[in-house]
Amino acid sequence: MKMFILHGWTYQTDTWRPLLEILSSRGVDYEFLLIPGLTDGTNPVWTMEDYVKWLEEKTAAHDKVVLYGHSNGGRISLAFTAKHPEKVARLILEDSSGIPPTGLRRFKRDFFRVVSKVGHVLTRSETMRDLVYKVIRENDYRAATPEMRKTMANLMTTDLSLVLNKIQCPTFIIWGEGDATTPLSAGKTIHEGVRGSRMVTVPGARHSPHITHPEKVAELLVSELSMQ
Repeated sequence: MKMFILHGWTYQTDTWRPLLEILSSRGVDYEFLLIPGLTDGTNPVWTMEDYVKWLEEKTAAHDKVVLYGHSNGGRISLAFTAKHPEKVARLILEDSSGIPPTGLRRFKRDFFRVVSKVGHVLTRSETMRDLVYKVIRENDYRAATPEMRKTMANLMTTDLSLVLNKIQCPTFIIWGEGDATTPLSAGKTIHEGVRGSRMVTVPGARHSPHITHPEKVAELLVSELSMQ
């Protein structure tokens, strides 16, 4: 069964190469998806519903699929699986987004929402832009186009904790033990919300275990896929 891989909020794919090479060498049948607004060269203002529709098209030729999503790719995978539980045979999440943030992360989310609406006022000067981005400490937001900043704000308002009970397929959660971007508490929320899910933490890893620990992640993926 084909596994579709959805990367996170990134504009390049080179960091995935080591893991993908290992998976290929072990005979894993996968398709690495280029995501609209990030790696496919387009620049849409999209909502979560738009990304779910996009994934519907990408997986249309298959009765059942395996989804493996990292960070924002995990967010899309969660939303898709909740809407189409009959389509997903297995869900694999790595440091997934989609759970409402708390503390500083909640402030950043709310700030994104405001800036996406009135950002042209707050960031008219280069000095003001630098100050704003320094305050929120968000390089992804700084690198994004105005359209993708609106897309980011749209996605961050989606509370996927409300649909975790709709996920019926076997779910495997991989999390970097030291993740400060999507903290371990978010992974535990997903684990507790998806009935029968399994969770593994990767010691020494942060937000992207597939980059820093590709061999370990590949081992976990191959083991999980063998359970089909």
